[in-house]
Amino acid sequence: MVLRALAATGVAASLFGSSGLGGKPVPPPAPIVIESVAVNGSGCPAGTAAVSVAPDNTAFTVTYSNYTAKVGPGTAPTDYRKNCQLGLLVHVPGGYTYAVVSATYRGFASLAPGASGTQRASYHFQGSARTTDSTHHFEGGFTGNWQETDTVDVAARVFAPCGQTRNLDIDTELRVEAGTSSPGATSFLEMDSTDGSIKTVYRLAWKRCH
Repeated sequence: MVLRALAATGVAASLFGSSGLGGKPVPPPAPIVIESVAVNGSGCPAGTAAVSVAPDNTAFTVTYSNYTAKVGPGTAPTDYRKNCQLGLLVHVPGGYTYAVVSATYRGFASLAPGASGTQRASYHFQGSARTTDSTHHFEGGFTGNWQETDTVDVAARVFAPCGQTRNLDIDTELRVEAGTSSPGATSFLEMDSTDGSIKTVYRLAWKRCH
């Protein structure tokens, strides 16, 4: 199912400083289209996750509207952990390939003293043995917005295979532990906001295939 395809106008700006073989930046001259081939998980029920592409082709965003892990009175035993698995089929202009160079995750947390929260993420290309993982921890006694950015070093970037169609698999997880917090306290960690929309941003690097 195609979630969203934005037709870009003009020349895209590349976040990758060179073609990988020397020379000037080589941004793709045409738009990219992202299809969702799989959206599964307790953190992204049907209709609660959407993907859009930046007009300059340098980034895409995933917007969640119902992604919350919580513990406390009235919560179900499984509510402490939520996850979302996205399988994205990225169509890029011919002769180009891309890599994810950074991902920024945003949300809101309300963690009682003694509780804790964890945000995890991993992504890799279908069929590749290389997976990039990240984990961020949040201590109790905190209420407010949170933001975490993961950056992939140049040497560690994994580009999609040239001339092949591979899914980009993105797995994320939110987890809350009650710990030593009061039994009557409610704690939660969410990747959304009061208006029901938080965008997780993934930035791309481009290079030509040879």
